[in-house]
Amino acid sequence: MCGIVGYIGHREAFPIIIKGLQRLEYRGYDSAGIALYDGSQINLSKTKGKVEDLQNKAKEISQAGKIGIGHTRWATHGVPNDVNSHPHYSNSGDLVIIHNGIIENYEAIKQELTKRGYTFQSDTDTEVLVNLIEEVKKTEDVKLGKAVQIALNQVVGAYAIAVFDKRKPDEIVVAKLGSPLAIGIGEDEFFIASDASPFIEFTNNAVYLEDEEMAIIRLGKEIKLRKIKDDAVAYPRILELQMNLEEIEKGGYDHFMLKEIYEQPRAIKDTYRGRLLADQGLIRMAGIDLNMEKFLNANRIIIVACGTSWHAGLVAEYIFEDLARIPVEVEYASEFRYRNPVITDKDVLIAISQSGETADTLAAIKLAKDRGAFVFGVCNVVGSSIARETDAGAYTHAGPEIGVASTKAFTTQITVLTLMALKLAKAKGVFSETKYREYLTELENIPSKVEKSLESNTLIEIIADVYKDSTNCLYLGRGYNFPVALEGALKLKEISYIHAEGYPAAEMKHGPIALIDEHMPVFVIATKKGHYEKVVSNIQEIKSRKGKIIAIVTEGDEQVKELADHVIEVPETLESLTPLLTTIPLQLLSYHIAVMRGCNVDQPRNLAKSVTVE
Repeated sequence: MCGIVGYIGHREAFPIIIKGLQRLEYRGYDSAGIALYDGSQINLSKTKGKVEDLQNKAKEISQAGKIGIGHTRWATHGVPNDVNSHPHYSNSGDLVIIHNGIIENYEAIKQELTKRGYTFQSDTDTEVLVNLIEEVKKTEDVKLGKAVQIALNQVVGAYAIAVFDKRKPDEIVVAKLGSPLAIGIGEDEFFIASDASPFIEFTNNAVYLEDEEMAIIRLGKEIKLRKIKDDAVAYPRILELQMNLEEIEKGGYDHFMLKEIYEQPRAIKDTYRGRLLADQGLIRMAGIDLNMEKFLNANRIIIVACGTSWHAGLVAEYIFEDLARIPVEVEYASEFRYRNPVITDKDVLIAISQSGETADTLAAIKLAKDRGAFVFGVCNVVGSSIARETDAGAYTHAGPEIGVASTKAFTTQITVLTLMALKLAKAKGVFSETKYREYLTELENIPSKVEKSLESNTLIEIIADVYKDSTNCLYLGRGYNFPVALEGALKLKEISYIHAEGYPAAEMKHGPIALIDEHMPVFVIATKKGHYEKVVSNIQEIKSRKGKIIAIVTEGDEQVKELADHVIEVPETLESLTPLLTTIPLQLLSYHIAVMRGCNVDQPRNLAKSVTVE
């Protein structure tokens, strides 16, 4: 949530910051702003709306300057409007700040500052923070970096901030707790951003701040890192970025979401490349190999995640229990730590997150580690907080996912989790060698079968046109495909704003069947594998109540075709791998329905890609 971009160097800052903010639009936001120092004064422009609106409004100010900061805001304190947008000035006008996160004790600080004569133009916690920094700087008679450090030791909450002082225009101070912040290191220039995408064409070298670290960034000098709590010196670890510019551009597609749906064959292959050696009957995963005893001796596996990653975790529950015979519990990370869970050193916790920055999932990791559990991370972003906080892990290697609605994150997470389950099953001796190799070969064939599933796009577009004006939809699935039903419903409501619910198909008669009439579209996953006959019975129950049936079936199916209003075929595969195929038509349906309804597919309202606040 929120996007931070900053620049200090020899180039003009304005185009770099604007382009950077556009790159961060995937994070979700409702307003945008920019502050530039032109050598004599700070020129600030901000507005409710999109970065495009900011570009137009910024024509009213001087765009000169080689130091600046920009922000996209996702509203927390105060409604989305021009005044509450970032950046924010201090009362003197000397300091300007951008902030991602929440200052929980801002009201108490605001009351104290008000007593000292400070006034506030906005409803934000951020304006309180910049004035606290100014008050510390003035009363303690310290430099900006020290003032930031002292002030941050007085606040409670989460933050990523960038602040500069117009009286010291060769310096930007940044700090992090909970929300991500990266510093790009170029030749005589520095870039600041919530992730590396805003500066990838300028440098491949980046430093990711750890929690409770701050950095003083000065032209002509090395980055100075300090621990916020005790002022201890920290040493930057410079990472070489693997991202390339083409990955964060649309590449001829109308939307990032559509591009990412079509990237799934490659993304799945990239995820198992170097790990899956089907011809040798091997799975190589260092994070598992080095910690095999932890998994084999575990009483249970606990999976924590949010949103789409939680649905991937539900699929993993079936996979681990079915294939590896290890008990699994799947928890919403947002609820996990608040119910005083029973965790021991015999538990393994798997944390799943696309961004690796999900605040609730990070909190669950810290709780589990405190209780002695072994923590394994599954995420997509190299160098992210979850990658650093966990004991071991595996990257999905999906490449950047810009669309807010996750697509390739879901399928690549399932791929990694399947590899893990198969590796553990082999180690436990659960599988025969023949069965094990069958699974490896079939998983290796999944990318080509996803490509085949994508060939239904034209048919899916026709079906989407029929149901684009629906107000409610049901999604039904059983076994491995129950989580896919949940994920399909989530995709539809995320981007088209149609109310949709996912259910286990057998649960329909325990309540949701009351909703079914001739106006209710019901999307049913009815592949030949698993509980096929049971699902056919559920379809007959829907048909007898005049519900509209859109069925996802195995290629060549004839029985469901007789009952359904529309049928979308996917290739046949092993039951545990069907979610990798059945989710594809549901992603495309959601996409086309949203486009036909005129929705902003890549940036749906009120949503953010990386949820870094609770």
